[in-house]
Amino acid sequence: MPGPTVAIVGATGAVGSVMIDILNSRENVPWGEIRLIASARSAGKKITVRGVEHTVVELSPEAFDGVDIAMFDVPDELSAQWAPVAVERGAIAVDNSGAFRMDPEVPLVVPEVNADRVHERPKGIIANPNCTTLSMMTALGALHREFGLRELVVSSYQAASGSGQEGIDRLQEEIAAVAGKQVGERAGDVAEALAAAGLLAEQTPFKAPLAMNVVPWCGSRKDDGWTSEELKVRNESRKILGIPELKVSATCVRVPVVTTHSLAVHAVFEREISVEQAHRLFEAAPSIVLQDDPAGEVFPTPAGVVGADPTYVGRVRQALDFPNTLEFFVCGDNLRKGAALNTYEIAETLVQD
Repeated sequence: MPGPTVAIVGATGAVGSVMIDILNSRENVPWGEIRLIASARSAGKKITVRGVEHTVVELSPEAFDGVDIAMFDVPDELSAQWAPVAVERGAIAVDNSGAFRMDPEVPLVVPEVNADRVHERPKGIIANPNCTTLSMMTALGALHREFGLRELVVSSYQAASGSGQEGIDRLQEEIAAVAGKQVGERAGDVAEALAAAGLLAEQTPFKAPLAMNVVPWCGSRKDDGWTSEELKVRNESRKILGIPELKVSATCVRVPVVTTHSLAVHAVFEREISVEQAHRLFEAAPSIVLQDDPAGEVFPTPAGVVGADPTYVGRVRQALDFPNTLEFFVCGDNLRKGAALNTYEIAETLVQD
């Protein structure tokens, strides 16, 4: 008997392409038919998935006929419009956008943390968290189950790909513009080099030069000086972990890395916790790789993690001046676990349960 039909909506986009790569790399998949859906511009394109050539079909109500699970990797406004259509046609929608994350009737799921929530979907939709939140959530979930998370302070170091292909292209152009030049020694010289190369300040998605720089601003402006990315970390962490009153503060920074977000985490727990206990929990988690050897100066970095599925954790330390508190550093590929992989794992959870 054939398995359920799964659709990838936005199959030709950056995250959709990673989703196809994940499907191709899996040893076993539970699906019968795999359907690729995209805009009219991409309809008719041929893409090989698991050795079979598929033709991309145009996004329409009829495209969801016979689909059991539809994985959405499209902008918020398209998900808001089309995910309910997929549900009306009989599919469960698993959405990677921000359209439904904070909807109280839509579960926000990380399978390693709250897989049981996939059954609580009155709207027929399951949301995938923001890539920044996801980069640390597997590690935090493991610790919270044992020690009870109470407070969270996070500094994120976010890759250019978090701003989409536009961000990747801009960073690569900026790197090329400053390569071999004597810049970074005088205020404004990086911006001057970019301007000389025709890279105008008003064209960047980063608010400031990113090459040879860090930019303490990710997302859009919100009240009282906060950004949308920082509020996502706060609100989504509370929802995923089931701690509505969790104290959270985040500062989100863009760094000159193409792909893979990093976070420095300060986590306060209800019960006493040690580095050794945290190590044991991390080592027991199948989707966490512990790289933490202070004597050998071993720790994760984005360059060593990009393209990998697990969450990488290192620099685990007992806070010196805060009881029941750990400091640690996390790296996660924001296009894989931070987007495509978690969406796919939600879909697999639905089938396996």
